[in-house]
Amino acid sequence: MQKKKLGRTDIEISAVIMGTWQAGKAMWTDIDDNETQRAMRAALDAGITTFDTAEVYGNGHSERIIAKALAKVRDQVVLATKVFSNHLKYDQVIAACERSLKNLDTDRIDLYQIHWPPGTFGHPLVPLEETMRALTDLKSQGKIRAIGVSNFNRQQMEAVAQYGPVESLQPPYSLFWRALEADAGPYCQEQGLSILAYSPMAQGLLTGKFGPGHAFAKGDHRVAHRLFQPEHFERVQKALAELRPIAEKYKLTLGQLALAWVIAQPGCCAIAGARNSEQAVQNAAAGEVTLGAEDLAAMDRIGRTVTDHLDDNPVQWKW
Repeated sequence: MQKKKLGRTDIEISAVIMGTWQAGKAMWTDIDDNETQRAMRAALDAGITTFDTAEVYGNGHSERIIAKALAKVRDQVVLATKVFSNHLKYDQVIAACERSLKNLDTDRIDLYQIHWPPGTFGHPLVPLEETMRALTDLKSQGKIRAIGVSNFNRQQMEAVAQYGPVESLQPPYSLFWRALEADAGPYCQEQGLSILAYSPMAQGLLTGKFGPGHAFAKGDHRVAHRLFQPEHFERVQKALAELRPIAEKYKLTLGQLALAWVIAQPGCCAIAGARNSEQAVQNAAAGEVTLGAEDLAAMDRIGRTVTDHLDDNPVQWKW
């Protein structure tokens, strides 16, 4: 497993990070807690040392599942969680952090992130200065080790950096979703910040398992994902057909190829969810792959046959 530094800190994170949105169960279907815990332990055994969650994932359920799976090996893992956009006032941030510490059964959070910018989803437009004051206080108390943000654009990142050190950005980023490259990505590279890419397999689309006519189970949020809509789906299928020979060349699945592409980008790690142990181990294997320059260039071209037809809306879902 490749390892990378978290921003400008001495915290070492795995190139493949286990994402645990699914573990919260909300907005997902057919998730089993015991299977999720086994997947987390399998991920660790396979070299994934970094686990990302959020207070909003099942109202803390994801965090509590992580604690059940990994509390006994706490010193072997890096834990990242997030405070939601409805809890960005000073006292709310402090309270949210305390809840997450309790849920995770730990005395410190390695990376604590602002999940969405202030004002998102109709929540109060809290000044970034107030939110960052709470986060820097938590850091000075040793309750968090580093501060990050998620779903921020370049302008928002430049604004938040005025009030304290931010080490990472967690954006949607994949071969089929690349708005980052024209906005916050260059800023992160200039500042030496880590990019923790979520949806690196485009919500499973880049695994190739969703063919024409696929119907999601009731309650699965992906039914609203823009890449799954008819106007994009045909181009996606053509791109996947072009990617398959590259995956076969490296003896990878399409999903592993997608993860390896993200990891190959400057400063990037890939956050990948897993429903079971087999998926966790497969994801981890992508962290050991080095793609050649010619193949990276080919993948870049193929990916753009999809992304060139997307608008500038940074939100992946039609919510």
